[in-house]
Amino acid sequence: MKNFIRLGVAVTFTVAILLITTSTCASEHESDSPKSSYHQLLNYYFAAARTADTEVLTEFISAGLPINTQDAKGYSALMFTSYYGHYQATKLLLDKGANACLKDNRGNTALMAAIFKGEVRIAKLLIKASCDADSPNNAGQTALMYASLFGREELKAILLEHGADITLEDNSGNSARSLEGQPN
Repeated sequence: MKNFIRLGVAVTFTVAILLITTSTCASEHESDSPKSSYHQLLNYYFAAARTADTEVLTEFISAGLPINTQDAKGYSALMFTSYYGHYQATKLLLDKGANACLKDNRGNTALMAAIFKGEVRIAKLLIKASCDADSPNNAGQTALMYASLFGREELKAILLEHGADITLEDNSGNSARSLEGQPN
């Protein structure tokens, strides 16, 4: 039954893509249906990321869904797998070309999500993705600041080895050094 559902999702996704790309002459009302189907399929894609369903993620990617697609909040599938602690799904997405440097609407990355949740193994994967170690979110916070604030000493050391700057300050004047030992 699970394989039948996966096949149905892949077929529906492919049909939705075809309808969206070929409906340039359709009226505004007629084009709502394919777009609605597309958004519903995106919800399935992100649900697969949240639940670590690597088979469904693979089906969507194979069917042509851009791997770095983001939802209304700017979250990508990689951000979901990182946040929810799904190591194998995170590795799959990285291996398939997911961009670990993408930011959500608040400027946070998948690495920041993994650090926040204490997903050390996943954070180590993401650090290897060669993103700017000092790339800040919209509040000026860096991954190193997250590691300092949440006491992730091992990750902090790795980030420093990758060139993270401990002296940078966020929009409130906090640095990774000043955040050490702060209550979470």
